[in-house]
Amino acid sequence: MDYMLLLPVFLPILAGIVLLLKKEYQERKSLLSYVGIVLVVTGILAVYAMFSVTEGVTLFYLTKTLPVYFKADMLGRFFALVVTIVWILAGFFSFEYMKHEKNEKRYFGFYLITYGVLLGLDFAGNLVTLYLFYEMMTLLSMPLVLHTQTRESVMAGLKYLFYSFAGAYMALFGIYFVYKHGTTLEFTAGGVIDAAVLQENGVLFLVVTMLMLIGFGVKAGMFPMHAWLPTAHPVAPGPASAVLSGIIVKGGVLAIIRVVYQIIGVDFLRGTWVQAAWMVLTLITVFMGSLLAFGEPVLKKRLAYSTVSQLSYILFGLSVMEPQAMTGSLLHVAAHAFIKVALFLCAGAIIYRTGCTRVEELKGIGKGMPITLWCYTIVSLGLIGIPPTSGFVSKWHLAMGALSAEIPVFSWLGPVILLVSALLTAGYLLPITMQGFFPGEGFDASKFEKKEPNGYMLVPLVIFAALTIVIGVMPNVLTDVFMIFANGVM
Repeated sequence: MDYMLLLPVFLPILAGIVLLLKKEYQERKSLLSYVGIVLVVTGILAVYAMFSVTEGVTLFYLTKTLPVYFKADMLGRFFALVVTIVWILAGFFSFEYMKHEKNEKRYFGFYLITYGVLLGLDFAGNLVTLYLFYEMMTLLSMPLVLHTQTRESVMAGLKYLFYSFAGAYMALFGIYFVYKHGTTLEFTAGGVIDAAVLQENGVLFLVVTMLMLIGFGVKAGMFPMHAWLPTAHPVAPGPASAVLSGIIVKGGVLAIIRVVYQIIGVDFLRGTWVQAAWMVLTLITVFMGSLLAFGEPVLKKRLAYSTVSQLSYILFGLSVMEPQAMTGSLLHVAAHAFIKVALFLCAGAIIYRTGCTRVEELKGIGKGMPITLWCYTIVSLGLIGIPPTSGFVSKWHLAMGALSAEIPVFSWLGPVILLVSALLTAGYLLPITMQGFFPGEGFDASKFEKKEPNGYMLVPLVIFAALTIVIGVMPNVLTDVFMIFANGVM
């Protein structure tokens, strides 16, 4: 029964490989049916594994003492559930969007493979397994960035690869030291390094931890290794941009949680220069990302800079090392995933139906795409943090957790920067709504007449908008679980 944990990981990987090796489908309908069935079946298996499998399972051994090991703990289940919801909905959105793109079979093949790899990352039971699937995530998601094969996309893909590998090697350097000095590589609340070993090698482990934070922080777009994100995400097809900005980047967040809270341990890091440096980097990223998004005229690139900022909301809450702040971070993982995917899908729907890519071209878009723009508006309010949306609740916990931690300077500076960033977020998202619904006198309404996309595109947008409201209205279902987890790992 424990091997049921492996089915949702390897079914989409194998199905994706078969799709890549198969000759072109004569009918597009057959391709979409195949992909749809694999996505739904994998989602069902993933949910079953999350709630029924309690023991870990070893796939094989890399060496005599290094198993590739899977286990579904609370954190892994949560990330896998978010991945599954997003991957299925964005996949169905792709059925319509990819009509105007070439090489659909290749796109859907790597889309399925990446889904399985992400579930493998979420269900990883030790540090080596996590690192293995983390690297696979980079390599197998890169074809989504490169899909259009333009010079811009190729250069963006290479930049993505270079930054990701540089960060991964920093993390690998740290894994060597954890393997040498730790009692185990399995994720353990409070850490796996003996207190005496930490005391004896304190300076070394602080340096190692900082390297791992920067290394895994590359995927999460943390300054100073953030530059790949606003380059790579906008060049991908719309639904690929959505999952890159909403899900792939969360791989770095998951890895950081595992390292800080379940490998090194917060008792060792709290109050050190590593915690202070980490908080500084996250707050710089929050403010810088919002500022760059505010001045960016290209819609998808504006949303990419927004991702840089919003991810460091999550990282700031984790760096505070306080239960309520961590609860806010975990809630923002889900809130940001659903919101940002919806924003990129809205951008994709607009580009698909109108060809408009710049913000100034969207004046009056609400006249022809009212449902799309309403979904955009609802999730935008969530990203800003307006009640009763999920973004308000997550940011409330982040701010209250920072204040409760009573860390000199950062306890008040963090909430201040979060509020300033929220104002900037309103400044770069809401004008699109205002000008979209109220273009002013002299606007030619026929420009966007009857441009609303079909159900494959609209239904995912409506679901994500609904989730943004539902989580905001009923957050305790998640926050109670997150608080228990946060108290447990601290």
